[in-house]
Amino acid sequence: MTEGAVTVAAAGGGFEDPSEDVLAQAAAAFGLLASPARLHIVWALAQGESDVTGLAERVGGALPAVSQHLTKLKLAGLVRSRREGRRQVYYVDDPDVVEVVRLLVDRLTDRAAPPRRRLRGL
Repeated sequence: MTEGAVTVAAAGGGFEDPSEDVLAQAAAAFGLLASPARLHIVWALAQGESDVTGLAERVGGALPAVSQHLTKLKLAGLVRSRREGRRQVYYVDDPDVVEVVRLLVDRLTDRAAPPRRRLRGL
């Protein structure tokens, strides 16, 4: 068993709890994604890289606000950037973060969709 992990096999889970450090890091990442604006930015960047102007237009935010959100996401390691001439281009460099965001948004979108009506006689 790894240090700081607690087994829950007795409870029927058959897996170990993550360490306190891992839980704190996950909570911090989820905390950053708890902002609808930052979640929208990560969603947009999951579709493809963009500069701050393109992101502001896409998410409907003011340029300074989007820039501040990007700074927070960068500091947390959820977003990276590179320079292209005078532009700073942002992207999500962690496929796991992209997968979690897509999974959650897709699930919530499916739940919000009206139920399909079944055809009679089939």
